[in-house]
Amino acid sequence: MTTKLRVAAYVYEHTEVLFDGRVTIEGADATFETASLVSDIFRRTVERRYDVSEYGLTYFLRTFDLEDSPFLALPIFPNRNFRHSAVFVNTAAGIEKPQDLAGRTIGEFAMFGHDPGVWIKGIFSDEYGLTPDRSRWVIGGTDHPIPAFDWVPQPVPAGVDVRHAGEGETLGALLESGEIDALISVDVPQALLNGSTKIARLFPDYETVERDYYRRTGIFPQMHVVAVPRELATRADLMRSIYRAFHAAKEIAQRKYRHGARKQHMDVVTPWFSRHFEENRALLGEDWWPYGLGANREAIDTFLRYHHEQGLSKRLLTSEDIFVPALLDT
Repeated sequence: MTTKLRVAAYVYEHTEVLFDGRVTIEGADATFETASLVSDIFRRTVERRYDVSEYGLTYFLRTFDLEDSPFLALPIFPNRNFRHSAVFVNTAAGIEKPQDLAGRTIGEFAMFGHDPGVWIKGIFSDEYGLTPDRSRWVIGGTDHPIPAFDWVPQPVPAGVDVRHAGEGETLGALLESGEIDALISVDVPQALLNGSTKIARLFPDYETVERDYYRRTGIFPQMHVVAVPRELATRADLMRSIYRAFHAAKEIAQRKYRHGARKQHMDVVTPWFSRHFEENRALLGEDWWPYGLGANREAIDTFLRYHHEQGLSKRLLTSEDIFVPALLDT
């Protein structure tokens, strides 16, 4: 019997073959949807519009504090990024290292504890002794005002000063004017891209810092998972079919780069891309974007610890708590 599935994800190079039908979900009649903003997918997931959906890790984990948490996750990670590059500072604020953020006002994109924010705050706490309660926080949009995300739980731990940006205010403009001292954002402020000298990255050579972080920890931070309603998660064969389809789609994208290395990636418009690819392959290995719990457990457990330490989860969750049972052996 074929199961109808409504699936939502962002169109990345490692998911696009699911949308165009080159890879299908065995045993399912799946229709794929996307959105221009991935947060719209998250909101519609909360509204139960999908059977399978990409979901931000923190958005997903916050549901576990509800009386009846509705979702479990598949160990599929469609979005991941190193996060030292997500911290920006006002150049007149005298901030040269993470410890200098103590006592400062920091903007954060979307909500207190968005996925990049959870990661970098956890790293700052582990490696520099800087905890979130030592700063003040302003939440908002980077270059466009956004309202509070009232469709997701918004826990704020006691002793942490958090407010939302004023009507019409953007964090990028507040940073450039010096009204806030720093910003953690998935989006690069447009002013910096335009050449403003009033904004800089906290880690100017962020690639070197992030490569060192990976060498020391083995962690390539995950931002999103793929979530399913608990009632669907009991169907082990279907869960494995969904996992295999996303895995096959990702492998097609990776294979393109491996094969392209023989022709020095002539189909890529970025100069010296092959050299960059060689460096990444040497550091990250043949499967540099792994799915499955085995290759990702340490990173996920680290994020779960950060989420709890930052007051975003009432209890310390484990991988066994959040993932579909049929895929714990992946």
